[in-house]
Amino acid sequence: ASALGAWACFGLCFRGSPCVFSTAAQQRSTGDECGPEDPHDEPKHPLSDCAIKHKAIKLEEQVRDLTERYRKALADSENVRRRTQKFVEDAKLFGIQSFCRDLVEVADILEKTAESAAEEAEPSNPNPTLKKIYEGLSLIEAKLQSVFAKHGLQKMNPVGGKYDPYDHEIVCHVPAEGMQPGTIALVTQDGYKLHGRTIRHALVGVAVESQE
Repeated sequence: ASALGAWACFGLCFRGSPCVFSTAAQQRSTGDECGPEDPHDEPKHPLSDCAIKHKAIKLEEQVRDLTERYRKALADSENVRRRTQKFVEDAKLFGIQSFCRDLVEVADILEKTAESAAEEAEPSNPNPTLKKIYEGLSLIEAKLQSVFAKHGLQKMNPVGGKYDPYDHEIVCHVPAEGMQPGTIALVTQDGYKLHGRTIRHALVGVAVESQE
């Protein structure tokens, strides 16, 4: 009887075991689902309105600063371009300045020689050779002045005009006879300009009031 009771108890336990195992498995499954979540999956807290506004203000300031720097860089670049262009243009215009200074001295000698020939070739002097020399020198002088004008080199004609220290150099004073004091009465050496820039000052005499 005891043996039969033991077998009956074992049978009951065996038949009830699937239920026990199933309940344990279900508990484990439920425990896995309801267990603690992965810390990486925790929702992040959104930024507050104040923080967002502060960040937006900072970004606007950075944009304004970068925009101002960009404008300054453009302005500097444009200034450099203009200065470079002006330098190149001046180099083209005034690159022959030193050569012109030397050449006008040759023009001075030619002019004085032509004046001397003109004095010798007066009608009272029947020498035809001097007359031809004077005519030849006059043609050369006219051609030289034409070449000067072609390249922007011009002789000043200051007689009767106001004295200008940027263009003239006073070498003497003369009585103002029929001229307003301060005006240029005579020129002892011609001045020249290259494209409007004075490369040699004219040596002049300025009229002053005569003292009695």
